[in-house]
Amino acid sequence: MLALGCDHGGYELKQEIKKYLEERHIEYRDFGCDSTDSVDYPVYAKKVCRAITNGECDKGILICGTGIGISITANKFKGIRAALCTDCFCAEATRLHNDANVLALGGRVVGPGLAIKIVDTFLNTPFSGDERHMRRIRQMEED
Repeated sequence: MLALGCDHGGYELKQEIKKYLEERHIEYRDFGCDSTDSVDYPVYAKKVCRAITNGECDKGILICGTGIGISITANKFKGIRAALCTDCFCAEATRLHNDANVLALGGRVVGPGLAIKIVDTFLNTPFSGDERHMRRIRQMEED
């Protein structure tokens, strides 16, 4: 199950991503927001991250205007590895090397066509499992 969340700056892009997910029969849960009315992105980042950390969802996609604030919020959660991606290379690398479980996007930075390709890459790239990457992830998780 995939968790989706956005603020007002990411609402329109989230709607495009939902269409993509529905066309491919990918299950998701939408944690909001539900319009372009101004809201605070930390509220939605927290909902998505809690759904992942409690096991309700496996991965998440978060969207705000730039993707920056929402990814900073997400990365405050233990066990969350959120990556702000602006191209497919970054989406692939963060899955292969970092086993990222949250993709952050900027609704005012990437257009819907590119965003869908980034989402597709993120969702379809497995973690490599290489020892050096596992070691680095363990180091990230340490206090």
